[in-house]
Order: sequence, then C-alpha cells, then structure tokens
Amino acid sequence: MATLHGKNSNLRALEPEDLDFLFSAENDESFWEISGTQTPYSKYILQKYIENAHQDIYEAKQYRFVICNAQNIPVGMIDLFDFNPQHKRVGVGILILPEYQGQNFASEALDMVIDYAFTYLNVHQIFANITADNIKSIALFEKFNFKKIGIKKEWIYANSQYKDEILYQLIKTPNEY
Repeated sequence: MATLHGKNSNLRALEPEDLDFLFSAENDESFWEISGTQTPYSKYILQKYIENAHQDIYEAKQYRFVICNAQNIPVGMIDLFDFNPQHKRVGVGILILPEYQGQNFASEALDMVIDYAFTYLNVHQIFANITADNIKSIALFEKFNFKKIGIKKEWIYANSQYKDEILYQLIKTPNEY
C-alpha cells in the first residue's frame, strides 16, 4: 500500500524499524482501556505482528497505519478494523502519543482514512467506539460529521469503574467521495 500524504503528516504501513515505537505504545497501560489489552506484549510477539502486517485488509479484516509527522517520526496509529466488504462497513480507532496530542495529527489522519475507506475500500459507512469520557475523541469524530447513534451502557471496565461507550457512524451520502 502506498503512503497517504496529508499537509503535515502521512500514513504508512508498519515497517520493521517500528518495533520500538510499537513496543512502547502497546505496552503503555494508559492505552489499554481502549485497546482491550490486559497484559504487556513482548518484542517477539510485536515483531511477528509487524511481519504479518502486510496482509491484505480483505484477508485480515483490519489494517494499521502509522501516523508520521513531516520528519517521518511516528506520532501515533490509526486502525481500520472489523472490515466487512459484504455489508460495506469498517471501524476506525486512533491513538496519538501524548507528546504529540493537540497538534492536528489525529484530525489529519482521520480525514485521510475517511477518504481512503470511502474511495478505495468502497465502504458505505465507518464506525467508531468512543468512551463517554473521551471528550477529545468525541469532538474529533463529530468534527467529521460522525453521528452518535447509540450508547453501550457500562461497556468498558477500567480503573475499578464502568464506563459507557458511544457508537458513532459516518454514512456516505450520494455524490460524496
């Protein structure tokens, strides 16, 4: 897959040199709530993941892009998941490292992925699952016209408490993309 280029960032495939970046991000416990992770990943497991990251989205049903700044330094990841070509839908999730948050990387990455999914994957809709307390993500997705279509009550259990998760959808309208 070719790199997707934005104004101040780009999205690219995982590369072997991303091992340390991936190890650091995947083992940051502050992200485990959104990823469903409960135990640390070894470098060996992540290396195998990178080796298999070339799988076609039609086969793997998911794809991870690395979000890089203008200097090609990884600043986060944006994942497409639960790809269903029959029903023409795909989920999206974004993770930006804390030191790069608030610098427009998430917005630019989401814009590129929306275009990619509607244009190249020919999906009819994109969905996102966001915890109700994640105000920044809610604002980001609503900025791109994702609509809140439901709340999964007490869906996420983290830090000894339950959190609601909001389901957002962006449905392609005729003449878009």
